[in-house]
Amino acid sequence: MTRFAYVAPTSVEEAVSVLFDAKGVAKLLSGGTDLLVQLRAGRLRADLVVDTKKIPGMSGIAAEPGGGFTIGAATPCAVIGEHAGLVAAWPGVVEAACLIGSTQVQGRATLAGNLCNASPAADSVPALIAARAVVVVAGPEGQREVAVEKIVVAPGRTSLARDEFVLAFRLPPRPARAADAYLRLTPRTEMDIAVVGCGINLVLAADGSIASARVALGAVAPTQLLVAEAAAALVGHRLDAATLAALEAATRAACRPIDDKRGTIAYRIKVAGVLARRAAVIAYARAESRR
Repeated sequence: MTRFAYVAPTSVEEAVSVLFDAKGVAKLLSGGTDLLVQLRAGRLRADLVVDTKKIPGMSGIAAEPGGGFTIGAATPCAVIGEHAGLVAAWPGVVEAACLIGSTQVQGRATLAGNLCNASPAADSVPALIAARAVVVVAGPEGQREVAVEKIVVAPGRTSLARDEFVLAFRLPPRPARAADAYLRLTPRTEMDIAVVGCGINLVLAADGSIASARVALGAVAPTQLLVAEAAAALVGHRLDAATLAALEAATRAACRPIDDKRGTIAYRIKVAGVLARRAAVIAYARAESRR
């Protein structure tokens, strides 16, 4: 590992100033489960590491007065998995967060790191996109909110400027008869990278038909995909065999994967359709129980 400077700012303003004035390559440290490994392996270089955990509000989960939740960017995934309110409202998001690494890794890993590492196979990102989550971004011009799907622009690259960083994630209020689910396929049961990941978020009408839907995929394209055609296949229908078949077809049509050691293009496309079916069934059953 090459030598680098380290700073731990205690305010948002200080962090932005440090990033703005940084000479060379500056990297943000949230949990560090990706960054420190990549630095040690020589896959990344940093002249400065900026640790954000001492900034007030960067860690913790807050239930908002009007519903919804705010999750600090440095909140460990283990904390997310133990938050009863979040588990009840957004089980799919929690499922995805609790698939990042091992139990030990989840004590440090964060949603912000998982997102900003910009891996196409990041587990939390499809679930967050399906949930309509937004990120609060801090920079020299103040704070702004950005939809999660607008952050990753290519493998290893985000839309954030060099002097911007993620402060928090915001999940919207949950209506009745609404739920989400996340599923992935990996060669091993844990500590592996997704061959395909799928997050689905559904809101049901009073008659049991699907009033709105979001379908997001991971590991089947250079970035995570929000598949509008798959959502359209669900809206206005009950979750019958014909609807599931249309969902699977739309999901498979959206995929643009590559061949690699975890799976072929054909295999990934097939698996994406299967996971979409299964995740939709789970989300639908959960939504029916939330009256």
